[in-house]
Parts: sequence; structure tokens; C-alpha cells
Amino acid sequence: MTAGSPAPRGDVSGASNASGANGVGGVGGTSGVGDVGGTSGVGDRTDGPAVGGGPDLEAAAAEADGLFAAEPEILGPGAPAEPDLDPDDPLTHLQARLRTLLLGLPAYFEFSNHVAGVNATDLHSLNTLLGTSIEGQVVKALNQQRPLWDPDNEWLGYTFERQSQRFPDVRLVRKSSTGGPAIALGIELKGWFLLAKEGEPSFRFSTTAGACADHDLLVVVPWYLDNVLSGSPVAAQPFVASARWAADYRTYYWQHARDAARGTDRGIHHPAGARPYPARDAQIADVPAYDGGKNFGRVARVRGMMDDFIQASNELEVLGIRIQDWHRFLRLHSDQADPDVVSEKVERSLRQALHDRSAAAAAEAMRAVRTLGDVLGSG
Repeated sequence: MTAGSPAPRGDVSGASNASGANGVGGVGGTSGVGDVGGTSGVGDRTDGPAVGGGPDLEAAAAEADGLFAAEPEILGPGAPAEPDLDPDDPLTHLQARLRTLLLGLPAYFEFSNHVAGVNATDLHSLNTLLGTSIEGQVVKALNQQRPLWDPDNEWLGYTFERQSQRFPDVRLVRKSSTGGPAIALGIELKGWFLLAKEGEPSFRFSTTAGACADHDLLVVVPWYLDNVLSGSPVAAQPFVASARWAADYRTYYWQHARDAARGTDRGIHHPAGARPYPARDAQIADVPAYDGGKNFGRVARVRGMMDDFIQASNELEVLGIRIQDWHRFLRLHSDQADPDVVSEKVERSLRQALHDRSAAAAAEAMRAVRTLGDVLGSG
């Protein structure tokens, strides 16, 4: 899958189109369940009365309509777009070059440390153990590739620096002997170990949009070990988005597009006076009025933001096997798993995979036979 713009498309619960983030394209949110006369694939039915229908069938059809009808369109504003940047601003050119560089990060990422001796059932803990080191290597790679993001030496004296427990995680700064540092832009940088338990990025991004400068970026770097269970960390293509857009879209989704029970309070408290590059003790987190599932800020679960990026990352092949298949295999082998039960589940999965593959191969063969017949018939 090629890198594109994961624009949160307007079919997310009726939202209008919006330009999105650089990275792997986002997905829309068509219902997928019970579209009447549509193409969603589950619960679809054609228009018109049923053949031989009677009162009972009509009542059943009416009940089915109520049960499987698509979610009603939620009234509200359209999905937010990325900030409208001044094309003549040097920062805009800098950000564009950084986006290109970040999307090609796997070519520049180097991590010499070798990981070995970790039990397969403990692999998920690497996200915690090595996450900070991975982010540090990304900062190092950015500074080493200065000729690519500053080819004309417009940003001499500026370097990328990582700061702990502050937003954003990385700043492009120039130190000065008088006054504070000059900050060009910031990057909220998150690592994602692809074999972590969740199968998706687990970080939270609850920063209010007011604390994000227009040129700031949100970057999520997926990584894995080159031998799956051991070896050196390898970075995959990251998700790159405007941090301000991500904050705005997360808020939009929470208030206008997510599935929630009728009457749920969708309000969000935004901290007053938030501004870019805040002090360490500044209040910059948005707080929802109600969050029973503790999901606010889990941007991986915000439909339309990074869905395709997550899917593409899980389809990467390592040693000839997709990440999602490694993930499924390792989840079966939990610490408490019964070996016989695991073997049975693996065997059942393999049989299903072979059945699906055989069915697909048969269908492809039939298409080839039909094509050959058409060619011979036309001759």
C-alpha cells in the first residue's frame, strides 16, 4: 500500500470530506451493517415487496428494518481539515520536507542493539522496555539527515531534541545564550511495537488543539524485531499527520461521529489559555464529560484517522509471514494457555486458511477457463 493522505472521509457517520494526514490512507465509516438497498454486505436487501408476502412477512420485514437499519446521520459540523498553511512560509516548506523524510524513515533508521533471550509470551513488554530508545533513534536519524530537510541551510543552529514527559515529545530548537530557545516546530512522536498485545497503537493523545502549533506533527513509528522473536529493531513506514488536525478530528469524532447510547453526554472540557509549546506544568489535556470505557484519546480507535495505516502495518511480512499472523499465533500462546488447546486452535486455523485458499484458487481457475473459452470462441 502506498503512502497517501488518510483524509477522514465524509462517510464517517455523515461527515463531509476533509483533507487528512500524510501517511497511509484513512478509511471512511460507512455503516457496513444493514444498509437497505445498499452494498454494505451485511443485512442488505433489495427494494420492493417480497414475493408471496403477507401480513406476517411484512411485519417481519418492518421489524428487520428497525433492527438492521443504518445509524441515522448525526447532525453536526463537517469533519475538520488540516490547518491552512501559508505556502510562502519557510516553516511550510520545512514541514513538507520533514513529512517526506519521515515517510522514508525505514531507510535511515539504525538500531545496533540486539535483543535476545525474551520469552515469546513476554514479547509484548518490549513496547515498554524499548519504546523510549526507539523514539530516541528516530530523533538521531532526523538530525543525521539534515541535508534532506534543510538543503539550503535555512535552519542553521536548529536541532531536534527529545524532551521527557512534555508535549510535544520532540522539538526543533535553536539554543540561545539569552532568553529561551527558539522553537521552529514540534513532533509528538510515538513508537508502536507491532507484536504488542492490542494489535494497534495503544498510546493516548488527549492534548487540546490549542496546544498544537499549525506546523506541528503527530508521528507514529511501527517497529518489529528482524527475526520476530529476537534480533535488531526495524522501523516500518510511519503514520504522519498534523498534530492540530489529529486533536481536532479526535474531538469531532467523539462529539459527532462515534457510536454512543442515546442521551450520552458528548461534551468535552477544553483547558483555558492553552498555547503551543507549553510549560511542563501547564494544563493542556481535553477532558470528556463522560468516558465510561476510558477510550478518549485512543486515536487508534477513532474511525477515519489511522485505520488503513494500522491495516497496512499488520499486513507487513516478516520472515515470509504477515505480522497479523505472528500476532495471532503469539496471542494463542499466553502464559496460562493449555498446550493441547493451543495446538487444536492452530490446526483449526490452518485448516480454515487452506480451505479459503483452495476456494480462492478454484475461483481463479474458473475465471481463467472462462477467459480462455472467450478467446478460443472469438477466434
